[in-house]
Amino acid sequence: MGRLADKVALVTGGGRGIGRGIVLEFAREGADVAINFRRGRDAAEATARDVEALGRKAMVVEADVSDREAVDRMVAEVRNAFGGIDVGVANSGVASRVAAVHEMDPGEWRRVLTTDLDGAFYTARAVLPALLERRGVLLFISSIGADMAGAGGAPYHVAKAGVNTLMRVIAKEVAGSGVRVNCIAPGLVRSDMGDRLIKFVGEGITRAIPLGRVGEPSDIGKAAAYLASDDASWVTGKVLRVDGGACM
Repeated sequence: MGRLADKVALVTGGGRGIGRGIVLEFAREGADVAINFRRGRDAAEATARDVEALGRKAMVVEADVSDREAVDRMVAEVRNAFGGIDVGVANSGVASRVAAVHEMDPGEWRRVLTTDLDGAFYTARAVLPALLERRGVLLFISSIGADMAGAGGAPYHVAKAGVNTLMRVIAKEVAGSGVRVNCIAPGLVRSDMGDRLIKFVGEGITRAIPLGRVGEPSDIGKAAAYLASDDASWVTGKVLRVDGGACM
């Protein structure tokens, strides 16, 4: 039996990239998984088939995490389908367009913050009642960008710093009820977002990674499976940086 045997997980943005990596590792560890998507139903359904090939149940649920009512409906649908939720993963996010703050369109600021920070809040707010029922686990996916604070990336980096702080606040609020809350901060990972950055900067970016390679979605998935499992039963309120040593 896996470390997540017979658990139910909801992963936002679970059809591709880091989200897909998390979904598949959860399934390998024995969990049934609800896979959220906003666009890309085909990718989400392909991931669901891969979960089923691993012998677990999967469902695909559409919702824009920046829409609070849509998130509430999504969580209700998953709870009705599976009878509850043991693990919630707020993974959905978008990258920001490179621009200095004094040259930035305020609409771009709002676009990124609405998905990356508001979406994390809406997801946590909706799923926490289910997790409190089962003494479950809430995970956020942020970024080492919150630490690196690279020039030109203010919306994304600020949003992810906010996610880190939101995680710590919630961890303190629910620890007494037995719910653990943690965050994974990935470095550069091969995904739609990561591949665009590699194309923009060049493969030489790996020289900034001490372990000498770009991460794979499975690297984040394995870290998420650990934090979601009883192996991490004494871990809460922490940011786990999975980045090949890029942020030391």
